Amino acid sequence: MTKDEARQRIAELSETLERHNYNYYILAQPTISDYEFDMMLEELARLEKEFPEFLSPASPTQRVGGGITKVFQTVTHRYPMLSLANSYSKEEIQEFITRIKKSIDEEVEFCCELKFDGLSISLQYEDGRLVRAVTRGDGMQGDDVTTNVKTIHTIPLRLRGDYPAFFEMRGEIVMPFESFKRLNEERNDEEQAPFANPRNAAAGTLKLQDSKEVARRHLESFEYYMMMDDLESRFSTHYESLMAARKWGFNISNFVGLCKTVDEIFDFINYWDEKRHELPFAIDGIVLKVNRFEQQKILGYTAKSPRWAIAYKFKAEEVETELQSVDFQVGRHGTITPVANLAPVQLAGTTVKRATLNNEDFIRQFDLHYGDTVTVVKGGEIIPKIIGVNLNKRQAGAKAVEFVKNCPICGSQLVQNEGEVAWYCPNVLGCSPQVRGRIEHFIGRKAMNIESLGEGKVELLYEEGLVHNVADLYDLTYDKLFGLEKVITIQDEYSLIPIATRKVSFKEKTSQNILEALEKSKSVPFERVLFALGIKFVGESVAKVLAKALHDIDHIIGASIEEMTQIDEIGEKIALSVKTFFEDQRNIDIVNRLKAAGLQFAIEEKQASDKEQVLAGKSFVVSGVFQHYSRDGIKETIEAYGGKSVSSISSKTDYVLAGDKMGPEKRKKAEALGIPILTEDEFDQMIGVKRNEEFTGLLF
Repeated sequence: MTKDEARQRIAELSETLERHNYNYYILAQPTISDYEFDMMLEELARLEKEFPEFLSPASPTQRVGGGITKVFQTVTHRYPMLSLANSYSKEEIQEFITRIKKSIDEEVEFCCELKFDGLSISLQYEDGRLVRAVTRGDGMQGDDVTTNVKTIHTIPLRLRGDYPAFFEMRGEIVMPFESFKRLNEERNDEEQAPFANPRNAAAGTLKLQDSKEVARRHLESFEYYMMMDDLESRFSTHYESLMAARKWGFNISNFVGLCKTVDEIFDFINYWDEKRHELPFAIDGIVLKVNRFEQQKILGYTAKSPRWAIAYKFKAEEVETELQSVDFQVGRHGTITPVANLAPVQLAGTTVKRATLNNEDFIRQFDLHYGDTVTVVKGGEIIPKIIGVNLNKRQAGAKAVEFVKNCPICGSQLVQNEGEVAWYCPNVLGCSPQVRGRIEHFIGRKAMNIESLGEGKVELLYEEGLVHNVADLYDLTYDKLFGLEKVITIQDEYSLIPIATRKVSFKEKTSQNILEALEKSKSVPFERVLFALGIKFVGESVAKVLAKALHDIDHIIGASIEEMTQIDEIGEKIALSVKTFFEDQRNIDIVNRLKAAGLQFAIEEKQASDKEQVLAGKSFVVSGVFQHYSRDGIKETIEAYGGKSVSSISSKTDYVLAGDKMGPEKRKKAEALGIPILTEDEFDQMIGVKRNEEFTGLLF
């Protein structure tokens, strides 16, 4: 292919992919299959690698992130990003309209829009390409976050149509509830404090140094205002400019209304005050803008805000109720979390009976007393929380809420790590919530994958005295299991109230399935066994690194902190946690019992023939579903031929092995880094397997 042909093909692919990206992310109306999209993206990445002089910062291949930003450059806004005046009542909206009509004799039409609860962003476009994205900052200057913003699929990198040579679009970056929930679940698993609400999560995400992590969190953006010199000479109204921006590729909300009277405005406000809970993202009000640009120009600005716009803020849904008692819950890592028991009250369409109190500092901040009348809201429209106390209603002689000094379950004296506000129960192996939590982690899909032991079953086994640690699982017999049963209560994960009951029973088939799953788990490779032990800070990837570097459990137990920190990706915090775990003789005893039960505690050394070394020194990321291999089977085959299977794509990855339904994010990462993507047939050719011959290996 000549350079001219490559340039033309790259331009054609880029334009086509951007159009399909718009159809998929903005219109939610895909017109081609994911496979067709991925194939075009793969071709584009290949051409850009072969002809790097034609790689554009606005290329669709740049969506996956990968850039590291150590310092965010401060940028002065070409057009100041002013704030909006707020209103909270119909009377204030009427006053706003009256003030406008004193300056404008003709009829005034208002554009009513959702007020997104996120963070403002200014997007600069030159010749149809995104050149800079800047946060609001203090309104006069903000931070350049272009690298991170490019990972947001609802922000166009390249426009189409009759766009101006230079202009800015103002918008709001939000984190959808689904992304927010998933992120907080991950943070809980990693023992990090969850974000309080989607707005904070979005703000924290946009300032991450690693744009790959920004891409993984799936932010979205809605644009709501255009800025350019002589804007009114190109468009008559704000609404007209929004519709043009939509044609150019911007994500413009479908929920925009044109109103002329205060009653029409409040019909719009009241509708969305009720319907906002059905949206997949958070809004906290409605924005009113004078629609005609000529009228906006007449009205002008104050030092802080435009005179032609105002925000109506929804009143936070809050109620007063009685604080009846406080429970102190013990998490699986020993963290003590206080939870308020409230007199049942309706809030945002649900009955709230409980609310988190976070930690000891939170209780002290509000000086909580039993019997207090407290104000409860739903944080981020999801999680109930207390935001205030009505001191006028406090009963004389009310007893102050005090944080416990001892574990409410096992009685152990609590400890607090230096620099942390949380208190912990140190009785890791003797405190029942921690024990059950460790067992539930051990049997999880990514650990030992003992599928037949699920919700309620571990609790029942523990209460019956059959299981006190993970090693006890391998002492279970059919006679011990058959006939056990219990009714368990299921709680809503956010409101913390019981929502259902379910009977857990060990019948013949269930008992047999559990024993078969336990037996099957004895073949789980060492790195997953190490992860399953539940050592603090040792996740899947860290467990694999430790296992590959030190080979077996005895070397890991005997390794010093200095030796472990010499291993790539192992820091002092992880090394100290591993060392502390194995300094507890009880953990050593459990490991020895698991060894005796037949679990894998060493990397299996395979004697490979010359043919099996064809993958030596090569690393592979596996993604998708394969015709002739299971996911575990293909990873084992890679390792049997001398290769290495890794979980995430980086610049050090040699190949991505792609099956059907491969994750689009992984494909995009691979293409952006120029990593070859192999099909199953290509992989077979690489290791010398012919499908018309009988092949017995580690396939199934």
